[in-house]
Parts: sequence; C-alpha cells; structure tokens
Amino acid sequence: MNQQDDRVRAQALQSGFREVFGQDPDGVWAAPGRVNLIGEHTDYNEGFVLPFALPQSTYVAARRRSDGQVRVHSLFTEETAEFALEGLRPGSVDGWAAYVAGMCWGLREADVAVVGVDLLIDSTVPHGAGLSSSAALECSVGLAVVELSGTVLEPLALARIAQRVENDFVGMPCGLMDQMISMLGEAGHAVLFDTRSLTPTLVPLAPTGDAEVLVIDTRAPHRLVDGEYAERRRQCEEAADALGVTSLRELSDTETEVAELLAPLTDETLRRRARHVITENRRVSEAVALLRDGDLAAVGERMRGSHLSLRDDYEVTVPEIDLAFDVVSGAGVLGARITGGGFGGCVIALAPLGVHQQVEEAVTAAFAEAGFSAPAVFRAPPADGARRVL
Repeated sequence: MNQQDDRVRAQALQSGFREVFGQDPDGVWAAPGRVNLIGEHTDYNEGFVLPFALPQSTYVAARRRSDGQVRVHSLFTEETAEFALEGLRPGSVDGWAAYVAGMCWGLREADVAVVGVDLLIDSTVPHGAGLSSSAALECSVGLAVVELSGTVLEPLALARIAQRVENDFVGMPCGLMDQMISMLGEAGHAVLFDTRSLTPTLVPLAPTGDAEVLVIDTRAPHRLVDGEYAERRRQCEEAADALGVTSLRELSDTETEVAELLAPLTDETLRRRARHVITENRRVSEAVALLRDGDLAAVGERMRGSHLSLRDDYEVTVPEIDLAFDVVSGAGVLGARITGGGFGGCVIALAPLGVHQQVEEAVTAAFAEAGFSAPAVFRAPPADGARRVL
C-alpha cells in the first residue's frame, strides 16, 4: 500500500468514523499483515525467520475518551463491542474484539496509562489465510492507543506486548515473528529476525530486480483451533528437553550432521519435528546469504526444501496447500512453499517477472478440477510496517 492508497483509505475511514461515532477521529493508524519467505515454526524455538510486511493492512481510526470505556466497531464484521478498561482480564472479551481488549490489557500490564477510546476498524488483510491479520489488528490498535494515551514505545517493545496479548489473552502460543514484522517492516526488504537475541536485520528481497513474490491464497480454512499448533510447540519443547538443550536453536547453530544430533531421540514423531526446526534454521541462514548474492534460483531451492520438510516432518499442510505447491512448482516459478502456521492458508512463490498470469491460470484450473474453492493469486511486494497515516 503506497502513501496515496493510505491516504484514500484513511479518508474513507475518517468519514466512516463520523457516521458511526458522530465526530471526527483524532487520527488513523495502520499496520500490515505479513508473509514469511522462509523460516516456519522456528520463532518459538528461538530460531531464525525471514518475513516481510505486505501491502495489505489493518486501519484503525481512533478518538480519545475520558470515561475509561472502549467502543470498537468493525467494518468487516459490522459488529460493535464495548468494554471498560477496569477489570479487563483474559477471558473477559471473546471473538475478534478480544484482540482489541487484549491490547488495552497488555498495555496496562506494561504500565501504560491507557485512556478510553472509540475505534473504527477496517482491513485489507485476508482473514484466516495465515497472513497475520491478528497481528495487524493488534499492532494498529496498539499504535493508536499508545499515542492517544500520550506514551511513546519502541516498535519492538510494542510488538512484544502484542505477542503477550496473543499468548495470554487470546490463547494462541505464537512466537514474536508476526508482531515484529508488522511493526518493523520496510519496503523492498525482508527482515532476518533472530528470535533469541531479538535482533532484526534488513535483507533486500530481490536485489537483481528480475523476480517477484506471489502469494496463492488457497482459501482453505485456517484450522488452528484444534490445538495442532500448540501441540507442535509442545513436541519441540519435549524434543529439546530430551536432547539436553534449552531450545532446538542450539542444535541449529552447529555444523554437526542432523542425524547425529537427533540420535538420542527414540520417539520418531519428536525426531521429525526436531529435524524440521534444525534444518529450517539452516535454510534461513543459507537463503539470506543467497539473496545477498542475487542467486534467486538457489533461494527457490531452499523454499522447496522448506515446504517438503513442513509437509513430511512437521505435518502442517492440507490437500489444498499441497495441490497449490505442486501446480506452481510446475508453472515456471523459482521456488514455492507453504507460509504461515499451516493447516490451511497460503503458498508463497518466488517467480520470474511475467509468470503471474500463468501461475494464476494453472492454480485456478487445478482447484476447479479438484472441487476446491477458487484460490486468489496476488503480487506481494515488501511494504512498510506500522505507521500513522492521518
């Protein structure tokens, strides 16, 4: 989303705010969704990730209140929620409004003197596609509430509060990647993020300028509510404990052969989960070096390896995802993989310029033949992170 698009979206939200709340907002803030080039299920293992911010964003128009109440209206659900700041606790608000209430709770827990607010929310981030619509909502609301409360927070500090909200208020045991990139994204770059040291490093995504990133939204339901995500995290912790390390990242940093590292694990499921994390961390490091060298074909090979590992060792793909991966892999792309937590969502592809239509036609035809819902294919240039737009 460029600055002109931001302004158009912000002006529309400003007008909508007047219709809903009867007065002008104090400002409009935005935070983007994200897509992860490579590095999946490594963030909660203190590993490496390489995401970038999407042009699609969640927008929040906000106005300060003096009575300690929060009213929030969503334009994508056409629902309104209201709650008091006093007494907020995990479980006190549910549904989409839990992310809003959670940010108010999390900021108060971080000693921010949160004020009451009216909020109007709209979003262009596809919901339930594994593109971090929840992080975009958390970070945009957080930006608005922090500024209206007269406080300044560093972007990474706000990201960590948003992660705590996701973990402790909403109940999703995610790592820090989604919130970090929503706050720190920069146009034209991915961000290599070391989740152990919390160090972000900008990496030009396509230094040769002859490729682009495509996202294939399979429209497969993003099924995390059955506990599979939490189960993968538990398995990784169990594997690390059995191997005598605090996290699987410690094993990723060595040059020892993976089979040798995993020899003490007798449980085959734990062995496969740990093998994915260790090899994925190594693929991220290799991909960063290859991007800097401009070797996009080799980056594509690492992406393919990531997908196969997520399919076979981590077991987070679904039939729609596997079909999309197979089709785009034969449609002229340099590499492709599932992106996001899995169990639905999207495939990301690194493609030479000019194959977008070919990929879209091939995937659409294959999904129709399989009886799946029609997918959506869109270009995904790396965009800027959270910002005030009006």
